[in-house]
Amino acid sequence: MSNQSVETLPRDQSLPLFAPHMTSFDCKMESSSVPMVDAEAHAWFMQARALESPEIFEAQRDYPSIVRLTRQAAERHHWKAMLNLASLYIEKRDPPHDVVDALRIVEQAMQMGIPAAYDRMGTYYMNGTGVKGDVSRAYAFFQRAAQMGSPAAMTFLAEKLRAGSDDIMAGYWGNIPVSTKMLECALGQGYGPAAEYLHYFYAVPRSSDGTVTGDPTAETKARAMKVLHQGVRLGCKECASSLSAEFEGFFGPTRTLAPHIDMARSERYHVLSMELSFNPSARFPNIDKILPLPPANLPPWNGDRDTLLAAAMGVTLPLTPAKTMMASNRTERPHPDLHYKLRSTREQSTASHASLPGYWQPSPEHWHEAAWQVLERTPARAYRAGEPFDTLFVHDGANRTPISSVLWRHYQTLRHNHGAVAPLAVPGTTRAVSCADTLPASSSDRPCPVTGTWQPWIDVGHPLQDIVNQPWRQAWLEKGGAFPQPETDWLLPLPAANVTWYLLDQTGVDIS
Repeated sequence: MSNQSVETLPRDQSLPLFAPHMTSFDCKMESSSVPMVDAEAHAWFMQARALESPEIFEAQRDYPSIVRLTRQAAERHHWKAMLNLASLYIEKRDPPHDVVDALRIVEQAMQMGIPAAYDRMGTYYMNGTGVKGDVSRAYAFFQRAAQMGSPAAMTFLAEKLRAGSDDIMAGYWGNIPVSTKMLECALGQGYGPAAEYLHYFYAVPRSSDGTVTGDPTAETKARAMKVLHQGVRLGCKECASSLSAEFEGFFGPTRTLAPHIDMARSERYHVLSMELSFNPSARFPNIDKILPLPPANLPPWNGDRDTLLAAAMGVTLPLTPAKTMMASNRTERPHPDLHYKLRSTREQSTASHASLPGYWQPSPEHWHEAAWQVLERTPARAYRAGEPFDTLFVHDGANRTPISSVLWRHYQTLRHNHGAVAPLAVPGTTRAVSCADTLPASSSDRPCPVTGTWQPWIDVGHPLQDIVNQPWRQAWLEKGGAFPQPETDWLLPLPAANVTWYLLDQTGVDIS
């Protein structure tokens, strides 16, 4: 027998057991743990998502195209596409790929350090999907995912820690301080479902150890209502249902959080709840245009559901082509189109095959003039992982001499929009608007200068850009109102001075 040890698969790695009585929890953002997403791969991913729209009956969805686009993105290590591809395999959307292939993809994502991949492996152990069911291992993976920054894992564990003490309910523990911290961290990342559980903690006064210290006050009720409203903004169906019931007076006069019964508000929250039941991907960042919290007046509504939803959803701008592109006379291998530019990853290789998916370009450095001219004119081209590089030749009259030991440099694609404020969304989940080339801007510390939809924006490259520069972070603001503050309104460790707001849409949708 060989003495060589068998490599431990990621699914079999040893992890600390779940510790429900942990004394603290450090909030880590998922966006700071995941690798940069290739822009071209992201476009493929969003095209695939659009083809899975709930507006399309399942039997009529083009799953071959969905799988193809998702796989293309996954091959570029787009981590969300990787996990979606695993789900497609488990759902048998691409025979003969199955649960075995799904597990391999998730393990590859785990090796890349993707928090959501650890959360997914926990779900596999919980459900016995491709592995032997093991609840203890499932919780260990959930705990690791939460520590790495997964908002879904944080919310799952926080819900299990929200009991007043152990054993009040089977499978629940009492650790409200840590539960609260997890929920706030998840909500700060834009994970709406965390708001439903967090509002319970906000509704009553509590000490630092989570013990209830009194009855709900007007202030704690308002705070709980605000976090539920934020959850609706971020796509939490349960939050919309709760607020509909609150304004209907369902919980009775002694338990309700709403300041008064308001059937008009209840109806609008019900419409949003039903839409989220149908389309969990829906987001309503401009909810304050159609449904501001009291004491703001409720604007008149003509009763049309589609108009209400259109007014509440986010807005995006038309995609404008870049002004330059890489020169290339070659058409047999793809190269970046007008919407992308290349970013060096600092990976390089003298091997004969691409070690990573993406764009590779030969370096002309340290070569004699004839080879230099060939290498210098060779554009970056897309290669799959393991695919052989093109053989390049020096032409000397009738002879062709291959260039050996070429140094290849690896590149990812970036959006080539010259730093424009242009949030992206899955087609169909936002309302397209047009605007002037120059967007009116404002800092966070000034009153809103113009009524409309405002988009927060931070520098590209900031660790939190992926959870700030998004359509679901938009806000409908009235002139003179205050811009949302990241630390208090978003629960993000982000100074307001780092955020600039841009006016994307001044008119909105008329719902009257």
